[in-house]
Amino acid sequence: MKWLESRQGELLPVEYFHVVFTLPEAVARIAFYNQQTVYGILFRVAAETLLTIARDPKHLGAEIGFFGILHTWGQNLLHHPHIHFVVPGGGIGPNGQWIPCRPGFFLPVRVLSRLFRRLFLQALGRAFENKQLVFFGELAPLQDETAFRRQLDSLRETEWVVYAKKPFGGPQTAIQYLGRYTHRVALSNNRILGVSQGQVTFQWKDYRGKDRHKSRTMTLDAEEFIRRFLIHTLPPGFQRIRYFGLMANRHRRQSLALCRSLLTGPQDELLPSPVQCQFVWRMLTAPPPRQCPQCRSPILIRIPLPPDTS
Repeated sequence: MKWLESRQGELLPVEYFHVVFTLPEAVARIAFYNQQTVYGILFRVAAETLLTIARDPKHLGAEIGFFGILHTWGQNLLHHPHIHFVVPGGGIGPNGQWIPCRPGFFLPVRVLSRLFRRLFLQALGRAFENKQLVFFGELAPLQDETAFRRQLDSLRETEWVVYAKKPFGGPQTAIQYLGRYTHRVALSNNRILGVSQGQVTFQWKDYRGKDRHKSRTMTLDAEEFIRRFLIHTLPPGFQRIRYFGLMANRHRRQSLALCRSLLTGPQDELLPSPVQCQFVWRMLTAPPPRQCPQCRSPILIRIPLPPDTS
């Protein structure tokens, strides 16, 4: 795949992190009827959250770069909008130096969650004021400004999920992830177990339940299966993979070249110093230690035997 080959050429020799931003159910319902607007807000605000917290000297204190992938489905094919971000573990500091993350730790998810919630609700409120949102069915009462503001107030008290998954490790692990994940559709063929008598049976996992990794089966009428699958058709022209920070399209090549130069360092920094060379030379030219005349083992120590008193 051409896209995957291009990403492989952009990998840095650092640990990679996987951060997921998820919309609460109440916001996901609004997004269902306002995909272009709300999905756009989700991308912008989640990226701004990562960039802002990473710049904070209390956390990383660096400019970072990353890309995000929008998914709109859960395992049961219902509407579940969330973005997966793939982030190199470090960035460029204010003095032009490379600042790495702590091993196995990127940014505090609680801090990310709080800022994400605040920025998203502010943006959603502005979209309402600019008449960019529409409401149908059970959401029709939200057309009233008082009802909408009340909804925003309740969402300020809701926990917003920002999940930092286990780090990828090195760049090769990241590229293996990209190969099976970035261009995934809502349901792959190998999860469909059977189609018969107007019904479709497929495999799924309930990640919110107790046995989150246990495989289950679900059978739906064909019409409902098709309805759920088509939910995840994005608006025409919507870009579901986007790049931010150092990896933004307009300066990605220059930023990656700078990152590589900072991570690699000049060649003379890889050579031993004159002091180190002199030390090694003295070790190599020093007289050989006393050896055992039989086995030639070094560091022979002569210990005088006590006098024979017999």
